[in-house]
Amino acid sequence: MMRAKANGLELEYETFGDPKDPPLVLVIGFGQQLIDYDERFCEKLAARGLRVVRFDNRDSGLSTRLEGAPRPVLMRIMAGDLSSLAYSIEDMADDTAGLIAALGSESAHVAGLSMGGMIAQSLATRHPDRVRSLASIMSTTGDRSVGHATPEVMALLGRPPPAERGENVEAGVRLWRALSSPGFPFDEAGVRARVARAYDRGFYPQGVARQAGAIVGQRDRTEALAGVRVPAVVIHGASDPLIHVSGGEATARAIPGARLVVVPGMGHDLPEGVWGLVIDAIVENARRAGS
Repeated sequence: MMRAKANGLELEYETFGDPKDPPLVLVIGFGQQLIDYDERFCEKLAARGLRVVRFDNRDSGLSTRLEGAPRPVLMRIMAGDLSSLAYSIEDMADDTAGLIAALGSESAHVAGLSMGGMIAQSLATRHPDRVRSLASIMSTTGDRSVGHATPEVMALLGRPPPAERGENVEAGVRLWRALSSPGFPFDEAGVRARVARAYDRGFYPQGVARQAGAIVGQRDRTEALAGVRVPAVVIHGASDPLIHVSGGEATARAIPGARLVVVPGMGHDLPEGVWGLVIDAIVENARRAGS
C-alpha cells in the first residue's frame, strides 16, 4: 500500500503488474474501499499487460477523511439546495486526476464501478488529457430519468449501518445479496469476509453519508459526455437492481462511439463468473486507444 498527495488530500493506493506497463486506474463505488476490487481480478487485469492501480476514494478506507465536513441533507439536495454538500462528484474526479499525476503518468486508462463510473465519466470530461480510455461499469450519467433503483434496494440502503461489528457484517451480507447477480452463484462466505475486512480496515459511516450527498447532488453529464473523444466501453448488468440498465444505455448513447455491453444475469456486483467478460472488454477498449 502507498499514499499519494492529490488535490490537497492523501489517497491510499496499491498497484499490480509491471511498472513499465500502461496504467489502468480502477475507481471504486459508493461507500466501498479499494479492497472491493478483488485482488485476483486485479492480477488477471495486470496479466494482460496493464499496471493496475486500485485506491480508496476520499472519505473511505485509509484515504483522507474530511472530519468536521457537513453532513448532507439528501432531501434538500434532491430539491436543488446544495448548501449541505461537502464535495461533489467533480471534486472526486479532480482527486483521481491528481492521483494519475502523482503516479508519474501523463494519462491512464480509467475504469469506474457504480459511483466510480460517475467519477470516471466526470474525469474524462474535466481532464480529457488524463484519460487514455474509459470504461464505465454499472453506472449512469446523472440524468434522473434513467437508472432508477428498486424500492427494495433503496430501503436497505436507507438504513443506518450498524456500529457493532457482527451486526454490521450481517447487514452488509443482506445488502450484497439484494444487489447480487441472479444469473451467477452468490458467494456468501466471500462476501462476509470482504465486509468484515472493510469494517476492520475503515468503518466510517460519516464518509459514506457525504459520498451519498455527492451522488444525489451530481450534475447531468449527458451534454458534457458528447465531447469525450477517447475509446469508451459501457458495461452493465441486465438485472441491476441499484442502477437500472437504462443508466448504462444512456451513458453509451451520450459518448460518441461508445460500445455497450449488457451482461445477462448480472446485477450490481462483479461475481467471478463475469470477470473474463469484463476484463476482455476493458483490455480491448484500452487497445483501441493504442491504435
